[in-house]
Amino acid sequence: MIMIDGALGEGGGQILRSALSLSMATGRPFVIDRIRAGRPKPGLMRQHLSAVKAAKDICGAKATGDEVGSTRLAFEPGAVRAGEFVFDIGSAGSTSLLLQTVLVPLTLAGEPSRVTIRGGTNNLAAPPFEFIDRAFLPQLRRAGYDIAAALTRPGFYPAGGGEIIVEIGVSTQMHPLDMMTRGSLIGRKGEAVVANLDISIARREAETLCTLLDWPQDVVRPITERRAKGPGNILVATLAYEHVTEVCIAFGRLGASAEVIAEECATQVRSYLLGDHPVGPHLADQLLLPLALGAGGAFVTCAPSPHMLTNIAIIEMFLGERITTTDLGKGNWRVVIR
Repeated sequence: MIMIDGALGEGGGQILRSALSLSMATGRPFVIDRIRAGRPKPGLMRQHLSAVKAAKDICGAKATGDEVGSTRLAFEPGAVRAGEFVFDIGSAGSTSLLLQTVLVPLTLAGEPSRVTIRGGTNNLAAPPFEFIDRAFLPQLRRAGYDIAAALTRPGFYPAGGGEIIVEIGVSTQMHPLDMMTRGSLIGRKGEAVVANLDISIARREAETLCTLLDWPQDVVRPITERRAKGPGNILVATLAYEHVTEVCIAFGRLGASAEVIAEECATQVRSYLLGDHPVGPHLADQLLLPLALGAGGAFVTCAPSPHMLTNIAIIEMFLGERITTTDLGKGNWRVVIR
């Protein structure tokens, strides 16, 4: 039985999600105490319970403490089974974070699966679908994972109501992933998306982002999204290189003008362009678990965040010490996963 302190490192929900995924992949049970101790409202919230329920569904696990507000969870996994699953978070909770929990275990199930997840697809403090689709999943496919995803309906906070569908094949030819350089720039683009809001907001964001980054005005498109159930706004800047794609996101919200949202997105783009590391901080964090359970790999990123270091600690509780980080100087770090 693996004992986990939920106050470890940054003390958030990623500890739970990584533990669930690793437990299912390895067959090792765990107990986590002080769940989300580093958050203003500790304990399991509805979206975290959705991840626990999804994990139980795909492996027939036994769990105690799986209720709203619980700060302790015991989880004993069964064998992961492939199949067709529908997970409805029932709120604007992140579809991407729930996908994190079940994705890699299902790739190891020996047969294809189809997963439909309903909830929020564009959430603050969670990777939006555009990041998953453009930055994360292409690298998993390079590493040998057979995964494809589609956005059937976006879901913004607070209405939610979004839906993604993920096709998971059998991963039989795994390869170490090597990402030491970005390669040449292939293209750049931006999308200022509004749902159930005036298109003038998107136009202002697009114009301001192009001005701040000195991009031609036709590089960023204002878009009206008509599938969403509620209002929402997201500004996306995508930088595509030979070996990696970086996706920078700013979320529209009450009290933040279009110009503020554009500045937030531009700040992320500038930060990435000032360095020469291929893997940004969010992608680095996301890659750790699938590479550790796959064929490993190595990449260069910026200084590890507390979130990333916490994730490494959880992974090594289940798999042993197999991740090393080395400071290369000038803001670059090499991460090696054996």
